[in-house]
Amino acid sequence: MEKFYQPVLETPRLILKKISLEDAEDMFEYARDSEVTKYVSWEYHKSIEDSVKFINLLLSKYANSEPSDWGLYLKENGKLIGTCGYVFIDEKNMTGEIGYVLGKKYWNKGFMTEAVKKVIEFGFKKLNLNRIQARCKVENIPSERVMQKVGMKFEGILRETVFIKGRFWDMKMYSILKREYELNN
Repeated sequence: MEKFYQPVLETPRLILKKISLEDAEDMFEYARDSEVTKYVSWEYHKSIEDSVKFINLLLSKYANSEPSDWGLYLKENGKLIGTCGYVFIDEKNMTGEIGYVLGKKYWNKGFMTEAVKKVIEFGFKKLNLNRIQARCKVENIPSERVMQKVGMKFEGILRETVFIKGRFWDMKMYSILKREYELNN
């Protein structure tokens, strides 16, 4: 795969940029909340060291030019409130999958919809993707609402497609195609 680059992106209320070790406390603040991590593939962070390990994983991906997360920073104060980015990119098929997580006190304020729209725009305009998809556990209605708000279409339920936290989970699959994006933007 060609090298993945991750420039700074901007929305009306957020700066999307690479995370650094200085963000460990902000990350721990939201990643230690079991409600925030209820539907993600990773366990809630039990200590600041868990957040540091996660950031080091991201730093390694950045260094190797691999698809990864942007940190979501509030413009008003520079606080890290979540992440959003590409889980993988299939260059041959021009497909990318995105994932995201947001601190609880920022839920239901439109921040994630704003961030995901920007990441989708980047995928179509800069990475030349044809398809961008996202998945969520069937029970994760808030994540599904984000997918709907950004123009993704429901494709179906992938039955017991992932093994996370000791069990198999059904996942809802959503996607948006470049031509659909261009029609509406």
